[in-house]
Amino acid sequence: MATSLAPSFRILCSDTSPSSSSGSYTLRTLEKEKLNYGLQCTNLYSVKIFELNIYCSNFSGKRCKYVGQSVRALPIRILWVGKKRSQGAQLVFDEYFEKIKLYCTVNEVQIRSNPKNSRDWKVQVEDEDNAVMNLIRPNDWVVLLDERGRDLGSEEMADLLGDAGNTGASGLSFCIGGPYGHGQRLRERANLCIKLSSMVFNHQIALLVLVEQLYRSWTILKGQKYHH
Repeated sequence: MATSLAPSFRILCSDTSPSSSSGSYTLRTLEKEKLNYGLQCTNLYSVKIFELNIYCSNFSGKRCKYVGQSVRALPIRILWVGKKRSQGAQLVFDEYFEKIKLYCTVNEVQIRSNPKNSRDWKVQVEDEDNAVMNLIRPNDWVVLLDERGRDLGSEEMADLLGDAGNTGASGLSFCIGGPYGHGQRLRERANLCIKLSSMVFNHQIALLVLVEQLYRSWTILKGQKYHH
């Protein structure tokens, strides 16, 4: 996975007047933050700044905002479409799966690819979509894994786990699609869409990357040393 050294900058505001400021960040503070991170800010003179988020994907200066705080550990489910894993992939998967269990409840559900053996790929995607949607519960926080999704660094993945615990959801579901991707119903239901890489992985590799990152995220949240 490529490492990006160019952090991005976001300001959430409700006014555009350059004459005043409010909230926890003043215009002078904004200027300072801009210089500290070497950022190109196109909306510097915003007022009523309610939130200032520095997103540094794969950037050494990025810190998880939940480190050292109590985080509500939502039960995690991994819903994936595909065939049975190879023996080697299963061994690696089991290793990280057991490590995640030290921090939260986690389970996986396999959905068979092309459950009705259709020759039409659109029908195949629809059938897989329906099968996954039947497993999604009303109070789930649903994260879709897709190559067109938001690119997250490990610290941001840890923030995702912490943020999900504050939503009031009863569970956190990560969804990995089949060879033709996700269906429309699941895309509309998802709360968030992320990508593990700009490259496309098959379901076995995607599963391994996901469980490794989930374990890594929990070590970040707990402020623990990462052990391979």
